[in-house]
Amino acid sequence: MADLLRLLLRVAEKAADVARVCRQEAALFELLVQEKTGDDKNKKFVQDFKTLADVVIQEVIRHDVGVQFPEMVGFIHGEESNKFENGLGESVTVTVCGTEEETATLLATVLDGNHTAASLLARAIHQDPATIDAHTEGLSVPLSPSELAIWIDPIDATSQYIEGREEALEEGHLSPSGLHCALVLIGAYLRSTGEPVMGVINQPFNHKDPAGGAWRGKHFWGVSFGDVNVCSVSRPKDRPAGRQGLSAVLSSSEKQVVKETLTSLCGPDKLMYASGAGYKILCVIQGLADVYVLSEGSTFKWDSCAPHALLRALGGGVADLTKSLKSNSAGQDHQVELTYHQPYTEGKGADRWSNHGGLVAYRDCCQLRSIVSALKGKL
Repeated sequence: MADLLRLLLRVAEKAADVARVCRQEAALFELLVQEKTGDDKNKKFVQDFKTLADVVIQEVIRHDVGVQFPEMVGFIHGEESNKFENGLGESVTVTVCGTEEETATLLATVLDGNHTAASLLARAIHQDPATIDAHTEGLSVPLSPSELAIWIDPIDATSQYIEGREEALEEGHLSPSGLHCALVLIGAYLRSTGEPVMGVINQPFNHKDPAGGAWRGKHFWGVSFGDVNVCSVSRPKDRPAGRQGLSAVLSSSEKQVVKETLTSLCGPDKLMYASGAGYKILCVIQGLADVYVLSEGSTFKWDSCAPHALLRALGGGVADLTKSLKSNSAGQDHQVELTYHQPYTEGKGADRWSNHGGLVAYRDCCQLRSIVSALKGKL
């Protein structure tokens, strides 16, 4: 399991390198955007884009994990289809080939014969990333990779990635939008129960190198199974004396009744908004917000699996909001955690894997109870 964690950290950094390469070349980036259609379109947005970067990153992770852990092949799932249509209307299946040259040749067919762009991508795919020092020595988890499956979100907050606004992150503060909201998410869960047990988050655009001006990333990881709870992020400190109320992060498109209810509960100065489901849960992990509340089914298993594992390692979790409200209404006081192994049978296409009951990401069960009690009877 320690070997699997180290591999996930390494492939997430390789994925981040691919994401950065795609943004460094303006002409290349223009070629990478293709609008999603049909059942694969996220209905929350008027325009929702699938980029070649998404597909390439997903296939890099799938390939590298499958090579080292062949028992996981067939259990590595992602957001994107690996079929991409080029400008000639030809459908190309994107895979990682045996050599950099072969991968470049394949990508050139997607990129309408742009061999320069294809070579840049292929180089990023096949190069070994910088060593990730994650201090995983001695990590022992009584699981085998053959018991696990993986959800990949190659670039969460794709709209922020495409828009590309460069905003400086201020230490200790949530920033509502910008490139830093785009994350690579890799979460491992138990095939039998759907329980998230390992998560890796890579933030490719965390800060710029003052010397060369190149983007540098940051990674986060967590493991939670049985008595093992280890996370790269420190557990949140106790609430300072005299501090009242919760802080919450929401989507700007959240229902008005939820905004009004949480404004009353938290106070207007502690209600914040940010882009990207993964980034909003990361804000909870980092203690920049106490909870993330979403009343609609507009997130997916690949959005929440990785950060859910980190929150579990910190003593929190990600609960199904609708089921938690029903449980509360029935006089039961327990959270209903999201699971990741079964589809939503009433959904079609991507919606089969939606978190259709909404969610609450939290670091403390008391915070979850406060949210559920406040929203009871409102939704």
